[in-house]
Amino acid sequence: MNSTEEINQLKETIAKYEQIINETSVPIIPSIIDNTILLPIVGYTDQDRLERIRTKVLSYSGKHREIEYAIFDFSGIRLEDEDGSVVLTSELRLMQAELQLMGIRPMMVGFTPPFVRELTNAGIASEIESYANFKAALQVLMFEQGLTFTKV
Repeated sequence: MNSTEEINQLKETIAKYEQIINETSVPIIPSIIDNTILLPIVGYTDQDRLERIRTKVLSYSGKHREIEYAIFDFSGIRLEDEDGSVVLTSELRLMQAELQLMGIRPMMVGFTPPFVRELTNAGIASEIESYANFKAALQVLMFEQGLTFTKV
């Protein structure tokens, strides 16, 4: 195999892995509550990944116009660099604005103390609807919609 073929093969491999990364950047899980999606965000996060997540959620929401609620869980997130919380704050602001313009109520759960401090310092803490965890956010939605669990 000559060097040009090898380079082309490596480019194809990189493109394949980039596609896998984009597809797995955040799983979008339909909830037991109609028109609600759950989005656990886990692992290292930098600006590129947050932008991919935002793009994926917007694309999904555009294809599934019935979505009314999006619950994001940040409890498993780790930042790639020291400026990560500033980047997270900026991306959250953009994501929240974009989803609201699409008629979707974004709900955030699982913030750690450093993120809470950064959101407060950035002046957007009061703009974000947040809960301790998925369960708490889902309970609020169930209450608002008059839903209850019954044992079978």
